[in-house]
Amino acid sequence: MSEADAKRETSLAGKSVEYEIRRSADAAEPRIDVDIRGVQVTLPEDSEEDPDELLRENAMWVLEKKSKYDRHRQQAPDRAFEPGATFPYLGEDHTVVVEPGVRHDAVDGEIRLRQSAVTQSSLKQVLENFYRTHAREHLADRVDHYADEMGVEYKQIQLRNQRTLWGSCSTTGTLSLNWRLVMAPPEIIDYVVIHELAHLIEANHTQEFWRIVGEYEAEYKQHSEWLEANSTTLIFSEADL
Repeated sequence: MSEADAKRETSLAGKSVEYEIRRSADAAEPRIDVDIRGVQVTLPEDSEEDPDELLRENAMWVLEKKSKYDRHRQQAPDRAFEPGATFPYLGEDHTVVVEPGVRHDAVDGEIRLRQSAVTQSSLKQVLENFYRTHAREHLADRVDHYADEMGVEYKQIQLRNQRTLWGSCSTTGTLSLNWRLVMAPPEIIDYVVIHELAHLIEANHTQEFWRIVGEYEAEYKQHSEWLEANSTTLIFSEADL
């Protein structure tokens, strides 16, 4: 269990930084986390550590990480959830078209959505449903393909929507994959799938792990760099920030 205090502010290398402090019974030692939501200092409940001092001791690391996520937020696309808007699907820009009677699909550079579904709900929700459905189909196909090639067995696939995580693999064989991956080019999706399946052979990011990944995707370094540089293009809405 943890308890959040009010936002605080400190100065790091002459720059004002807002952060949140949390006290947690589960924390064994002080910890700094920096992500898209901001800076957070977690302290054990009985800790007398000065959070400002902790941040100052790690000032350059905190500022570098914060700058990265600030840029990520600034580069986020300004999505318009309306007919004629452009959204990526399998690495290619598609125009959203709303028509009566059509089956939700991506055809000839268009994402076609059924008018009655949009009327009953909203274009944003129907579009998200489209992505989730196609993500499940595409990801299941690629996971089955590479699981067979790599000689591994997985338990199940879960679709998630982590802000900055594209996939994970539990020790029990559950693959958690971000549904927004279906916006990315096919080779990027394959890299993430291979990466997570490789964890069923080697749990940690050891030299052997990367050898396994490289055996099935020689350009994994370039694909990893693409995800790092282009992750903002895979943002669906402000909720992903």
